[in-house]
Amino acid sequence: METVIITGSSGLIGSEAVRFFAEKGMRVIGIDNDMRKEFFGDEASTEWNRKRLEDEFSDFIHYSLDIRSEQKMEGLFNQYGKEINLVVHAAAQPSHDWAAKDPIKDFSVNANGTLVLLEMAKRFCPDVVFIHLSTNKVYGDLANSLPLTELETRWELDPKHQFYEKGIDESMSLDNSNHSLFGVSKAAGDLLVQEYGRYFGIKTACFRGGCLTGSAHSGTELHGFLSYLMICTMQKKPYTVFGYKGKQVRDNIHSVDLVNALYHFYKNPGIAKVYNIGGGRYSNSSMLEAIKMCENISGNSLSWCYEDQNRFGDHMWWVSDVSRFKADYPEWNYQYDMEKIMLEIYEGLRQRIRSGV
Repeated sequence: METVIITGSSGLIGSEAVRFFAEKGMRVIGIDNDMRKEFFGDEASTEWNRKRLEDEFSDFIHYSLDIRSEQKMEGLFNQYGKEINLVVHAAAQPSHDWAAKDPIKDFSVNANGTLVLLEMAKRFCPDVVFIHLSTNKVYGDLANSLPLTELETRWELDPKHQFYEKGIDESMSLDNSNHSLFGVSKAAGDLLVQEYGRYFGIKTACFRGGCLTGSAHSGTELHGFLSYLMICTMQKKPYTVFGYKGKQVRDNIHSVDLVNALYHFYKNPGIAKVYNIGGGRYSNSSMLEAIKMCENISGNSLSWCYEDQNRFGDHMWWVSDVSRFKADYPEWNYQYDMEKIMLEIYEGLRQRIRSGV
């Protein structure tokens, strides 16, 4: 039986991957110790999602382990060994702001944890496919130097620029920009994954995501903005927009579309591949536009305020160019645009509220 290890298996992408690969008939092993609760508080706990997965998939095997522990990871990888066909590494400390509060823990999770997993893969299952959920924050805020024009509800790129039609591609430099400490720790993990591919011949890929979203997100103020924005609108909680006049643009990709992309790579892998992945021109919005969508869908008005100071390293405009991935995997395509994403988040939150989770 094909076997996949999924780290961060109770989180947004991890849980979507559990569901996807379980439905493909694979043996799914999840690693998640609910550090999201430690990072962001009780409201961000993913315990509800773990319970849901265990109820839904009787063969799903969950381990509450810390990926930074060489001893624990050695025990797990040694147990399954060469039976492991795929590792989907989705565990992370995901917040700019939180990283600044505890840089050592941020780096230990995002960089050291990734190194431990790579070393275990090399030792116990060298033929494995290793997929790393990276981030566009590895580029820092270099995108803010692009020629942007202020429109009524968003910042937009100069139509004459090479990135205008399709978005930002992988040629953007990682140097000479403000990354935030989170961006640095994720860049370290990203480069390690590439290096283990090139140096040891492991089949690896880094997917540098834009905003990853969906109804399985445990949205909180510091991470998961679309989910948290909808929560605030539905529950009439106050919301703060930080900087850029609320016109900062994000491309948003649903977890279903992302995990489907990971599956395509798994079935036809390469070595040390790097892909920008996000909603692209197909699925993106500004903060102001997202607020309006939440209000229209929920029927509530959001009580929000504005702080002029933007978050450090934050992007004014980011739209991912997914052309490299689509060239390698032309059969892959989006299922969710912004409207479908927002409706799905709303319905998912309604169900969670009704069930008390």
